[in-house]
Parts: sequence; C-alpha cells; structure tokens
Amino acid sequence: MRDAVPVLDDEATGRTPSFDEYVAARGRALWRSAWLLTGDRHRAEDLVQTALMKCWRRWDRIADAAAVDAYVRRTMVTTYTDWWRRRWNGELPTSELPEAGASADADLGLRHDVVAALARLPRGQRAVVVLRYFDDLTEAQTAAALGIGIGTVKSQTSRALRSLRESGLLEESDE
Repeated sequence: MRDAVPVLDDEATGRTPSFDEYVAARGRALWRSAWLLTGDRHRAEDLVQTALMKCWRRWDRIADAAAVDAYVRRTMVTTYTDWWRRRWNGELPTSELPEAGASADADLGLRHDVVAALARLPRGQRAVVVLRYFDDLTEAQTAAALGIGIGTVKSQTSRALRSLRESGLLEESDE
C-alpha cells in the first residue's frame, strides 16, 4: 500500500530544503495522508494546499531540516481538526451527481473498503492509524505530529485496530 517516498538529500546535511524542493519531494505523500484523513480526493487537495500555505508563510523560521516533515504534518492534522470542529466545509450538496469517471485501478474495491472503514473511526483514531500505518511514523513521531502523548497514540491505535477487526477489514494476524 505504501508508495516509495522520496527522501530529501538535505536531511543528511542539516540544511532546510526550500519550500519548492519539499513540495516536489513530499507532495504526493502529503496528499495520500490527507486523502486517508478526509476520505475525499478534493478535500484532500484542499487540505494539503491549505496546510502548505500556512507552512509557506513560516518556512524561513524552520531551522532544523529534520523538523520540516513533522511541522508540515502537524499543520495538516491541525487544519483537518479545525475543519471538522467547525462543521462547515464550504461545499453545498446538489441534486444531480456528476458522472463517475472510469478507474484504471484494480484495487478500487479494496481502496473503497479502507476509506469506508477509516471514515467509521473517530477522527483521532483515524489520524493515528494514517500516520502510523500509512505514513510509517513511529509512535513518538506520531505523538509529536498530533501533539499528544505516546500512551495516547498506543491506546488510540489499539482501539482503532480493534474497530477495524470488528468491521472485517483486518484479520487477527494483520497489523
């Protein structure tokens, strides 16, 4: 499920990458995380753009190259949290749906099941699962990105995995 994520050469040198370099290297991974959080490709695009806009304003203040990714992810999760707390997303429902485009993806059914299962999780559990298992962050990195304790990450992960098993998406041996 995991895409190969480009590594910024600047992490080894300690130089903070330029904003353009960062977006070019990490944009796809950020969009994937946003899509898993929102369950909607258009909201995911909006979320990534909004988070990157917030980060761009403060880019020159990020001194530690290793902190760039955590800073952007924290901004994205915080923005996502603000959106669902606000309960308004700027979209209006219509009576007519646009035609669904054809998908070349053979795993469309699985993708739909994953998004549906994630959508049933509480937002905090969903954020932990996305960061831990789709973005491959450690418990400590996930805790730092969400601004919560490692114990909270562990308990949220445990509850989320139990819910996913009960939904039939995971089997006992999956994790």
